[in-house]
Amino acid sequence: MASQGLTVRLYLVDGTPTGLLTAEIMNWTGHVFVAPRSRLADALKRDEWNRTGVYFLMGNDPDQPSRERVYIGEGDNVSDRIKLHAKDSSKDFWSKVCIVTSKDQNLTKAHVRFLESRLVEITKSADRANLANGNEPGSKLLPESDVADMEYFLSQMQIVLPLVNFDFLRPQPTLPQSKAVPQDLVQTTGPLELVLASKKHKIEARAIEQDGEFTVLKGSKASTKSDFIWNTYQPMRDSLIKEGRLVNTVDPDVLEFKRDTVFPSPSAAASVIFNRNANGQIDWKVAGTRQTLKDYRDAQLFPGRADFPSENKASEPNE
Repeated sequence: MASQGLTVRLYLVDGTPTGLLTAEIMNWTGHVFVAPRSRLADALKRDEWNRTGVYFLMGNDPDQPSRERVYIGEGDNVSDRIKLHAKDSSKDFWSKVCIVTSKDQNLTKAHVRFLESRLVEITKSADRANLANGNEPGSKLLPESDVADMEYFLSQMQIVLPLVNFDFLRPQPTLPQSKAVPQDLVQTTGPLELVLASKKHKIEARAIEQDGEFTVLKGSKASTKSDFIWNTYQPMRDSLIKEGRLVNTVDPDVLEFKRDTVFPSPSAAASVIFNRNANGQIDWKVAGTRQTLKDYRDAQLFPGRADFPSENKASEPNE
């Protein structure tokens, strides 16, 4: 069953895409307000910032440049809490702030404490950003009806926040229960499962492409050897090793992904895995078939033809 469409209203307060903005969903009481840290003084003058709500301080993690860091908080008056954080030298990492309050002002202190606890839990599970919270908030008890209301409130936040570039709550993609789509059919929705393998390098990697995001799955293997001296993505590979996402195995020629890892493109993933420049459009194949990612995408553009032989040969045969 297809997902139902949804309208999200974005309002640029000062008419610029990088300034103050608000976001709302029809029939949802939540109100999202985003501001760059450089415009914090202007944002704090707004009435929304004096309400009860939750907030997020976000920026690049100085200890892991490839990751973002987020601090999750709550308050009866979010303005007062954020002013304190702005003076805290231990939280200099953040470059933007987001607050979520209620248009009908029905969020209570108990509600936002519950939301804070669940937000920390979801952020850890999603593993898209490093948490800056020192003390993990405990689970806050609410009446059953309030829990249902707050879970719905959270589900709407998970829809809106990625649209305003606060992506840390979005869950990692998962494999579908059904088998891979046959090569003569064209899959248009859901995650696409891909495989990259090389007998020569004793490696096999699995990935999912979904919603414009390319994720190499935990347990995938990468090579320590290379037939070439140049790899555009060597800094990325070195960072993954330093972060403990790509680790040694008992075989000195093979590394293993310890976590699901998002890459900016199929070629970036293939280059890290092969330890040299690679064409991910050709090297990745649709699981259960010999169809390359390029041929699969061509077949989507021309549904009447499913067989598009790639003009270029793969870096390694997937056999």
